[in-house]
Amino acid sequence: MSNISKDFQTEAKDKVKYKILNWSAYNKSLVNRGNITIYFEQSVLDIWYSSLPNKQGGKFVYSDDCIETLLMLKNVFKLGYRQTEGFATSLLDLMDINTIDVPSYSQINRRAKTLKIKAYKVPKSGPVTIAIDSTGLKIYGEGEWKVRKHGYSKRRTWRKLHLGVDPQTGFIHCQCLTLNDVDDGSQMLGLIEQVEQEIEEVYLDGAYDHEHCWDELIELGIEPVIPPRKNAVTWYIDKPGDYPEYPRNIAVEKINEIGRKQWKIESGYHSRSLSETAMFRYKTIFGEKLYSRKFDTQSVENEVKIKILNIMTAQGMPISKPRINA
Repeated sequence: MSNISKDFQTEAKDKVKYKILNWSAYNKSLVNRGNITIYFEQSVLDIWYSSLPNKQGGKFVYSDDCIETLLMLKNVFKLGYRQTEGFATSLLDLMDINTIDVPSYSQINRRAKTLKIKAYKVPKSGPVTIAIDSTGLKIYGEGEWKVRKHGYSKRRTWRKLHLGVDPQTGFIHCQCLTLNDVDDGSQMLGLIEQVEQEIEEVYLDGAYDHEHCWDELIELGIEPVIPPRKNAVTWYIDKPGDYPEYPRNIAVEKINEIGRKQWKIESGYHSRSLSETAMFRYKTIFGEKLYSRKFDTQSVENEVKIKILNIMTAQGMPISKPRINA
């Protein structure tokens, strides 16, 4: 047996297993996600048309809420713009509503480029912990068939999705979409500023082990939980050892004392993995590809998907605890 196989078996054996405590309620929320009893609430129909004058001279001006609702249907059911128009028309027919019209697919597409999505209002419950991470999303024109046929292109690109998640509730508090060559650390402050609640601590991976990331969090009164890079040394102002109370220096000394693995356990760093769980849910529900072709529209598409995920999270999430091995 190879060393790789032995290491894999040891890791699988040591992996913590969890028991779901609210299975009945969580199971019901999963069932409700598949409920196809769909209708437009009266509150949406009341603001279907915009109160602003139509500068283009058309008969009707559809509100942002109307377009946002249709984009949510489009992303949940993975529809094209034409199919979204037909889907919404059929819903109005089933509801026997003939007093309003559905925007054409070209109108929905055009409005999606500049639409301002209203973020989901996450319930407030005191100070929160935020786990931040990033992942890649494929974009139109770079499919697997092209790679298989022609090989990887130097121009092959993707988009980078940055998420900030509350590990306790699963709600996504902040997000942004960037080009693939954008450094993770450069987006941290912008993500933090999106969070409306007081932040107690932030979990980040080694990609954020930059001086400005540590300093920005400390200045905001937020405890940074960032693993220093391997073979990291303590920072100093004038000479080594003159700044022992700096949080990163404390982390470096602790890792040297008890080891990186034990430090992650004691600091609670493994909670950061729950941000990866949110990304897994994102890709499982919507796929790992953005279907819009231009960056502005891709950003709107992503904001709609994040709002949908938070709505689903509000329906119910599992509450679990580690299983105690006998």
